[in-house]
Amino acid sequence: MIAELGLAALWLGAALALLQLALGALALGTRHAGLQPALPAVAVAQAVLTGIAFLCLVALFMRSDMSVLLVATNSHSAKPMLYKFAGTWGNHEGSMLLWVSILAAGGALVALLERRLPMRTKTATLAAQAAIAIGFYAFLLFSSNPFARLNPAAPDGQGLNPLLQDPGLAFHPPTLYLGYVGMSVAFSFAVGALVTRDVGPGLARAMRPWVLGAWIFLTLGISAGSYWAYYELGWGGWWFWDPVENASLMPWLAATALLHSVTVLATRNGLPAWTIMLSVVAFSMSMVGTFLVRSGILTSVHSFAVDPTRGAFILGLLAVYIGGAMALFALRIGTVQSGSPFEPVSREGALVLNNLLLSGILVVVLVGTLYPLALEAANGTRLSVGAPYFNSSAGPLALLLLLVMAAGPLLRWRRDHPASLAARLAIPVLVLAAALLLVVAFLRPISLLPLLGLVTAAAVGTASLAPLWRRNLARTPLFTWGMVVAHLGCAVSLAGMAADSAFTKEVLVSLQVGETRRVGPYSVTFRQVSEVPGPNWSALDAELLVQRGSQAPFVMHPQSRTFTDPPMETNESAIATAWDGQLYLVVSAPQDDIHYPIRMWWKPFVTLIWLGGIMMALGGGLALLGRVDRDVFGWRRRLAGRAA
Repeated sequence: MIAELGLAALWLGAALALLQLALGALALGTRHAGLQPALPAVAVAQAVLTGIAFLCLVALFMRSDMSVLLVATNSHSAKPMLYKFAGTWGNHEGSMLLWVSILAAGGALVALLERRLPMRTKTATLAAQAAIAIGFYAFLLFSSNPFARLNPAAPDGQGLNPLLQDPGLAFHPPTLYLGYVGMSVAFSFAVGALVTRDVGPGLARAMRPWVLGAWIFLTLGISAGSYWAYYELGWGGWWFWDPVENASLMPWLAATALLHSVTVLATRNGLPAWTIMLSVVAFSMSMVGTFLVRSGILTSVHSFAVDPTRGAFILGLLAVYIGGAMALFALRIGTVQSGSPFEPVSREGALVLNNLLLSGILVVVLVGTLYPLALEAANGTRLSVGAPYFNSSAGPLALLLLLVMAAGPLLRWRRDHPASLAARLAIPVLVLAAALLLVVAFLRPISLLPLLGLVTAAAVGTASLAPLWRRNLARTPLFTWGMVVAHLGCAVSLAGMAADSAFTKEVLVSLQVGETRRVGPYSVTFRQVSEVPGPNWSALDAELLVQRGSQAPFVMHPQSRTFTDPPMETNESAIATAWDGQLYLVVSAPQDDIHYPIRMWWKPFVTLIWLGGIMMALGGGLALLGRVDRDVFGWRRRLAGRAA
């Protein structure tokens, strides 16, 4: 009964999306303008029904209802309750239902909260959001029904991929989807503004909170996914340039460019056409990522390898939405004003260069991800594009991007003088030079890219604090604090990446009980091995005694786990975190009854990577609070002042 209720709610939600699109299209005409006030109620009702459908699917997983095909193929009655809950979206159909639910909720929030846009533009925006939703409703109902019944019911389920049985699964996908939906709302705003020829600062101010919110969630989602891969896969790395990782990185790059562009349009009435184009590109990258993960053309531990028919469906949606938006952009670009002029040496000029570099990195990642797939589809040739290509191509662009980012907040709007800028950059440049001398003089020889990363991080970290110089900190706006914290987070992450690349030590040994090896500042002694039962797995548990210098020793327990539903072996790493890095240990199944392969890494300052990601998201949150206070509550305070 729950499955039928969920399916009925999903069908009704799809019907309301059609109604919302039809009402929006009619209301844009002068004869039916009176229909505009009805759209918010339809959008809210659609979100409620889709939310009910998703909650029904959660209930089916929590109850382990094996009469539902999706539950039987992606869950198991013995699975811990957390993974039953998170397993709702740990599969293709469930993740798409989560996507549609968040998409509908985004449209409802626009309908309820947006007060700054003219009614016609808001109407066109809601119609565009409904058009996006219709395609995904059709995808679910006709190609990926999450409520399909299994007759007879299975005695038990096949279980969830053991690599996905991790608390990170409960956090990582929803945050990414919230980011993708924020991009969909920005896309709908752009389409609505093009339809009504209303591209200007008002549009940017309405769009900015959505872009900023989406960027925050994408940052958190990518950071969480990176750490999940780091500790769960047992490979000792934090980024592998996996195509599915790239699928989430590309929207983040586009969203970062859009965030800077929409700020220029909102505050200085500049870059209107660029802002509209980036809105389309950012949502396009979200759709490309969805296609890659669900088309079955990728092999990855965290992709949904399904039949190509579903991939073709998504590819068709991408062609319709993005092709249609591009055609509309081409038709209406002549109606978009050029915006206020500015000199190349200005903050706007730095933001344009920033966006060009971000776009360049995006192209590098996109080509590296899609070219091997296109080549294989064309002639069957398999080509592997890995870290060397991405690091050598995107790395220099990223370092230059960060240097431009450091200079940007020190520039004046509209026009600046190079001599004045050089004076303001003196301290960051001196810090960069000092960092370079220290690294060369006191650290062991390292390769060029990590060296440049370390010194750039020092300069960017110093320059990121410049907007606070000579300010009354108590009166500094929240969005300024947000910019400072986010830019400082970029420097912190860069320092962690460079340190990990330059100073990591790895030791691969085959140990007997009682033997000791060293890695970095630690000595590791293999004390014993034992069998440990888990809730739905059994593990070979290695007890390793670890000591650093004269500090008290402690015990670490890496495991080699064996799952039965589905059958799979995984490595569970053991990680010890210190102020200056992490000790990372992995044990594998024994070669014989005596020797056990153990991989040990000492990774100096690697935790700075994720600390920087948290700081970037925190900075975005502070900026969002500051903008909401200024744009919403500030407007209300001014209105109340006039009334008084």
